[in-house]
Amino acid sequence: MKKEQVVNCQFSVWYPIFKKHTIKSLILPLPQNVIDYLLDDGTLVAPEFPEFNSKVLEAINTLGGCVFPKLNWSAPRDANWIALNSSLQCQSLSDIFLLFKSSDFITHDLTQPFLHSSDEDSPNPAINYELVLRKWSELLPGGEFRCFIKENKLIGISQRDYTQYYHHISKQEAQICHSIQEFFSQHVQYQFLDEDFVLDVYRDSWGKVWLIDLNPFGEVTDSLLFTWEELTSGNSLSANQEEGDTAQQVSPVFRYTTSDVTVQPSPCLSYRIPRDFVDLSTGEDAYKLIDFLKLKRQQEDSEEEVEEEVRQ
Repeated sequence: MKKEQVVNCQFSVWYPIFKKHTIKSLILPLPQNVIDYLLDDGTLVAPEFPEFNSKVLEAINTLGGCVFPKLNWSAPRDANWIALNSSLQCQSLSDIFLLFKSSDFITHDLTQPFLHSSDEDSPNPAINYELVLRKWSELLPGGEFRCFIKENKLIGISQRDYTQYYHHISKQEAQICHSIQEFFSQHVQYQFLDEDFVLDVYRDSWGKVWLIDLNPFGEVTDSLLFTWEELTSGNSLSANQEEGDTAQQVSPVFRYTTSDVTVQPSPCLSYRIPRDFVDLSTGEDAYKLIDFLKLKRQQEDSEEEVEEEVRQ
């Protein structure tokens, strides 16, 4: 994975190419003072950005009042725990800030976008950071799939939410694989700037496939039910190849969770906070909240006593 490939996977690069096949979105330039705020861990109260806030609200209203936010590459999927409804749905700039300030994925975009690049010694390309607002759509996790494209060929498909077992996937394996292959060959293949990339798609209940995101073909992108070693070498995927009369036709390997026995914990759990803190912040445990307030009051009283002694 080279830096140029990372640059090409920015939302503002691929969206114009595949606009007809994805969710309606709007892109706003991210002002430097907003970037500084997102990277400042010491700021407890968000400063006001009246001009930017006005543009964000206008865009949100244009998209129906609710949006899914992201930056050039990443969405704050690791921060949904901090939202009151555990959702990435946003209706204001403050909703977006809450998620972005709590997300390691967003911090990665802003500080290490070229991590794991093979040409790490070359100069980093200049990046113009952008806030991407996507029209809110209720996507069922069981309909999300990640596709791995190598040399413009679809070599692998993985269930996106591999931590759960979805009965309909095993039941409709052939139909799902066929519809994704058809979507790729008709609308994506040879259309993108690179020949190696990762494609996130959504298959709705009518069997229609939508493009959700594009990602670099490399370790910076989660390989889900594959490993990057097998994806880059292709050795373990060769068993799925069939020889035709004149050329070798390759069918993608389709991997998904096959039973409840193989269900795994979500990888985003490591980003979540302790349950006690959640109880305090939501008021779900009244006794813990009372104890916390008492402790806070005791600390304030102690600080006042110390200040009084200093003055004397």
